[in-house]
This record gives sequence, C-alpha cells and structure tokens, in this order.
Amino acid sequence: MTETIEQTQLDENELQLLEAMSLNDGELPVYKAYAGNELDSVVTLAKMYDIVEAIKTVFDPEIPINVYDLGLIYKINQADNGNIHIDMSLTAPGCPVAGILPQQVADAVAGVDGVGTVEVEIVWEPAWSLERLSEDARMMLEML
Repeated sequence: MTETIEQTQLDENELQLLEAMSLNDGELPVYKAYAGNELDSVVTLAKMYDIVEAIKTVFDPEIPINVYDLGLIYKINQADNGNIHIDMSLTAPGCPVAGILPQQVADAVAGVDGVGTVEVEIVWEPAWSLERLSEDARMMLEML
C-alpha cells in the first residue's frame, strides 16, 4: 500500500511540473517537490557538504553530469529544525526530464542523516545558462 501511495504522489508531482512548464499568460507557475519527515529536536543537523554530495548523485539523463555541477541548484537553505529548501532551475522550461529531476533531488537530500522535510522549488529567474557550469562539468563536456 505504501508503494502505491508513493507512486501516486510521484505521479501527482510529475503532473504538477508538466502543468508548470506550460505557459499561462506568459508566466511559468511555481512547482515544488517534497520529501522527508520532520526531525526530533535532539537530532544533529546535516552538514551542508553532505547535502551537496547527495544532490550530486542526481544526474541529468541527457547529459551525464550531476545537477549540482550543471549549475541547476541555485540556493540551499537549511532551517534550524533541519528542514531544507532548495531553489533549482532547469536547462529549459520544456526540459523533457523536468518531471523527475526535482523529485529525485528532494528524495536524495531527504536520505541524508540530520535532514528533515525537503522542499525543492523550480525557479525560472535567472534563466540557466552555460556560465553556471562548474569546472568539473566543463571538463566533462569537453570529453564528450
């Protein structure tokens, strides 16, 4: 039963993102993916390094580079209670894998010890560009 509920939630998140990707009077709606649970107050909070390393496990399937090095992660905020808010962009509003990447980021970060609930919000400003690539990503693109 739990698997069915999780799959239904994933499907709803994907549908919400697909709706967000369609232009509505020139504006792109907000899309958010969620994962994780509230922490007990006695838990040691995750280190930012571990959060970033978890994000680096999520790869764009079209480009074999993780979403962090692609420069798709704009901001990571950690609250005092361990909850995480991430601003993330996509390479383009019509990105064909947009329905899965934000949820994969939320799920990856939620798996880090000391992380509470995770919210990944798609933002469109500033627009993503090649200048956001890390040096590692630039080197990988040169090898392709």
